[in-house]
Amino acid sequence: MLARVWSASIVGIDAVKVGVEVDVSGGLPGIVVLGLPDAAVQESKERVKATLKNAGFAFPMRKIVINLTPADLRKEGPCFDLPISVGILAASEQVNAELLGDYLFLGEVSLDGNLRAVAGVLPIAATAEKMGITGLVVPADNAQEAAVVEGLKVYGFNNISDVANFLNNPSSHKPVQFDGTLQTSPGKLLDSFSSADLKDVKGQAHARRALEIAAVGGHNLIFVGPPGSGKTMLARRLPTILPPLVFAEALEVTRIHSVAGLLKNRGSLVRDRPFRSPHHSASGPSLVGGGSFPRPGEISLAHFGILFLDELTEFKRDVLEFLRQPLEDGYVTISRTRQSVMFPAQFTLVASTNPCPCGYYGDTIQQCTCSPRQREQYWAKLSGPLMDRIDLQVAVNRLKAEEITQQPTGESSTSVRERVQQARERTANRFKDERNLRCNAHMQSGHLQKWCKLDDVSRNLLEAAIKKLGLSARASDRILKVARTIADLAGDDDLKANHVAEAIQYRTIDRMQ
Repeated sequence: MLARVWSASIVGIDAVKVGVEVDVSGGLPGIVVLGLPDAAVQESKERVKATLKNAGFAFPMRKIVINLTPADLRKEGPCFDLPISVGILAASEQVNAELLGDYLFLGEVSLDGNLRAVAGVLPIAATAEKMGITGLVVPADNAQEAAVVEGLKVYGFNNISDVANFLNNPSSHKPVQFDGTLQTSPGKLLDSFSSADLKDVKGQAHARRALEIAAVGGHNLIFVGPPGSGKTMLARRLPTILPPLVFAEALEVTRIHSVAGLLKNRGSLVRDRPFRSPHHSASGPSLVGGGSFPRPGEISLAHFGILFLDELTEFKRDVLEFLRQPLEDGYVTISRTRQSVMFPAQFTLVASTNPCPCGYYGDTIQQCTCSPRQREQYWAKLSGPLMDRIDLQVAVNRLKAEEITQQPTGESSTSVRERVQQARERTANRFKDERNLRCNAHMQSGHLQKWCKLDDVSRNLLEAAIKKLGLSARASDRILKVARTIADLAGDDDLKANHVAEAIQYRTIDRMQ
């Protein structure tokens, strides 16, 4: 007998409908899997066989042919265990096959019959309606993740016996309701940073101001200063002044983390903006994504959040160059022989570095021991085009003795976040008729001409800065974007000379020697 069960496969962060055809017929007992299965899918033959026997079902001792369609799409992962199991049960007439055409099945099975969570359930649920699917049958641990999608019936089960009971008596089971209180934050560094607050920072008023501007406009930011000046401490407090994700953003971020397998048993929806901090030994594929079957990298996991690169000059130059296109376009395309996928990567880059190899160039107390040649080689790792894409370049100086010993007197993250939220509301109101334009850092040339008009004084000021600092056209555009953000913070509709002057201050480390 032939049975067809619907499942799905992930391509990038999208889903493709996969048919699981199971034919049980005469012949020597055995199982054959067709349709470009990977090793994990091939191994499902033995898992499914043991699962059905241990769950009390009769495993047909006949020839079983399993065909995964479309045949030219590579199938990978253990998510096909459940649809294969259901297909065998339906083909051997142990479950009712009437509902199989309306539901999509996903899940890994263990040898005792229990169902285990799999990655990528949310993207599949999000595109189920386009596939013509009315319901989703998944492991109980994936149920809340799938239930985020409205208008889709989601059923979560703990074992294969419960799935069989559902197919034989569907009216006895109710779909899972989404619990909006559940959330997860896979992008956080460590739990110990959850209590971080900007009020803990002593001094560094200039750097705190840069953080606020970056939070409003989504501007890339780099801190340059000697060891112990507070660069990392400042960067790790940027997420505390960012507004929370709106639902549409949270859904997109959750889809990426679901594909990456970061949501298993962790909740249903990512509510906090991601904060990713890869080590400087990270490779290019781990940063931008890749693999034989492409998976999202750190820049995509930081989508709508922060990518923090501590000790930026310790990263390999070729790895840093991978960031140039995503910083400009907001997405990254991974091309392989069999397929090409696109991952969103609209992140804010925050970096920190010392001014030289010894770390004390320009320090007022400790003398630098580096030669001019060493400093030149040190900064050569950061290309001009990459530095052009960093809007805010801030020198962080050593704290004075009296600043170190005094109690922190700066504003708390809560009060700063309120200003950030107000400024972002002004920005959102300005961009209400623009599609996919969320913050000032993403404005294009036409937007600058419309919303960043300069008076004569401001224009002369910008021209003088371009000549003196040798700025490129891209760098001058980014000055205008930062000036627009500063004006939003001040509540001004038009750019003024003081806004442009402050923005120019953040371009003074373009090529530090």
